[in-house]
Amino acid sequence: MILFDFFKIKHECSHNKVSADVEEAYCPDCGALVQNKWYLVRCGCCNIKRSAHRHYDEIIPDTKFCKNCGSSEYYIQELEKLNFTDVRYAVFKKVIVNNEKQNISTRQIWVEENDTTCNQISEIKTIPVLNK
Repeated sequence: MILFDFFKIKHECSHNKVSADVEEAYCPDCGALVQNKWYLVRCGCCNIKRSAHRHYDEIIPDTKFCKNCGSSEYYIQELEKLNFTDVRYAVFKKVIVNNEKQNISTRQIWVEENDTTCNQISEIKTIPVLNK
């Protein structure tokens, strides 16, 4: 039984019907809001662009060391808009946006005056209202 649990396949939506040319869209298969993002991997030492790929939803460079300076350090830069010069080095990733609305409770307050001659507030009553 443990061996079968190890090879259990997760049936998650891959959002194949969401086009790469839009910034964000809803997936018609699962209904999730999907953002299309582009990333560049740059050398941490000389800041040159490095070619990269995705490995289990993680963006990593193709080579361990930079061809320009020999450094192994790198950082990932998120691009707002893809330029023509960055196409060779850019990595595409679809990110699910968590857009669940939170239940915010608000309270409405009104004041009732028992004595009309006196300007004092005698009692404050509240009603909780849930926004859906």
